[in-house]
Amino acid sequence: MTATPDIDAFTRPYWDAAAEGRLLLRHCRACARPHHYPREFCPHCWSEDVEWRPATGRATLYTWSVVHRNDLPPFGDRVPYVAAVVDLAEGPRMMTEVVDVAEGDLRIGMDLEVAFRTGDDGVTVPVFTAPARAGG
Repeated sequence: MTATPDIDAFTRPYWDAAAEGRLLLRHCRACARPHHYPREFCPHCWSEDVEWRPATGRATLYTWSVVHRNDLPPFGDRVPYVAAVVDLAEGPRMMTEVVDVAEGDLRIGMDLEVAFRTGDDGVTVPVFTAPARAGG
């Protein structure tokens, strides 16, 4: 068992955008609400009139857990790591990983921004990190 996502014709735009350093969300044209994870219908109003739109890449930390043991590849080589849930600026909540932030610096509600990591399998996934500080 591996952690490689299932990439199919429907989700290919999401993964292609991630490989280019862009985060996409599904957006409903019927009720004007974004959602994540990608679905072929809106989970709010059930409309199938949905499209891909770019996300800002901004988020706030909702919750996290530091994982010290995971026997599933590729996670075993990365422990400890921060598994997290973030609230995207557009509204949807997303499961992810927080990188390059010291455990003691993690705070609920802290600002984060998207970054991208390409795994050994060649798949690029969105992760989140503290925003770069202007002038510093």
